[in-house]
Amino acid sequence: MATIKDMPVRATDRSKVRIFATVKVMHQSTRARVVDLSPSGMAFDIETPIQAMPGQLVTVESEELGRLSGTVRWYANGRLGIQYKLSTNALAQITSYFRFFHEEMQPVLRR
Repeated sequence: MATIKDMPVRATDRSKVRIFATVKVMHQSTRARVVDLSPSGMAFDIETPIQAMPGQLVTVESEELGRLSGTVRWYANGRLGIQYKLSTNALAQITSYFRFFHEEMQPVLRR
């Protein structure tokens, strides 16, 4: 995984999406919107601030993707990036989403 200004960057292609999910880190939970998705991870805009540090385990639940587990890779300015804990189940869920539901989204607001 490469880094830009001490922030890890995914090497795989990303797709812009608009999926709503619940993110759970430790005993904290917040609503979030998945803004990009790749076969190895995803990035979120989160509604309420949480305390998340790289390396912490995270659970994501959404209607489109089901339940996925992963690891926090970065957290900054209301955005959170995770890397999946890849299992055959997680890979099947992501593949299924891209096959049946995915439509490329254009961002409404730019950062």
